[in-house]
Amino acid sequence: MKLKVITLDGGKASGDVELNDDVFGLEPRADILHRVVTWQLEKRRAPASGTRERSDVARTGKKFGRQKGGGTARHGDRRAPIFIGGGKAHGQRTRTFGHSLNKKVRALGLKMALSAKAKTGAITVLDNLDVQDGKTKALAGQLAKLNLNKALFIDGEAINVSFAKASSNLVGIDVLPAIGANVYDILRADSLVLTRAAVEQLEARFNG
Repeated sequence: MKLKVITLDGGKASGDVELNDDVFGLEPRADILHRVVTWQLEKRRAPASGTRERSDVARTGKKFGRQKGGGTARHGDRRAPIFIGGGKAHGQRTRTFGHSLNKKVRALGLKMALSAKAKTGAITVLDNLDVQDGKTKALAGQLAKLNLNKALFIDGEAINVSFAKASSNLVGIDVLPAIGANVYDILRADSLVLTRAAVEQLEARFNG
């Protein structure tokens, strides 16, 4: 697949870029994408910490008081939940929510997410992400001309500093380095914008 490379201000840059069909030309499968997105979202969840129950607290197990004749209720030890410092009754149990997913499936999911955007024509390739003086107002005007309202920008090894500064206050605009490209962020963006460096990095990531 061949795409024209444009500049951020909407002007045509020199040359085109050839997208590798092994990365951008696959047929997307909903089941693979669903598995990867589910894995991503579950990995974000922090594990639930457990509470100490009656058998976990460090208090004496010796019986205190008399069984009968003391004028109070019968108790066996101080670890009972009714006492201050005792164990929690029916407490929260320790849980982890993440699950493993084969690396090949994760890589395939990312390829399919990129291919899904390419198939719908939602990929734009820019020469670079340089923004003069890092001004938000200037960038907002440029993105309006390109009709990029809710877009994910992916750069090369590192994020362009001027673009990151200018886009930090723009709602719906996200930017990631190529190493941070992931299925969830790609699918939820209306448009995917790649730089030349990002295309090279992504293709090298799968072919290397």
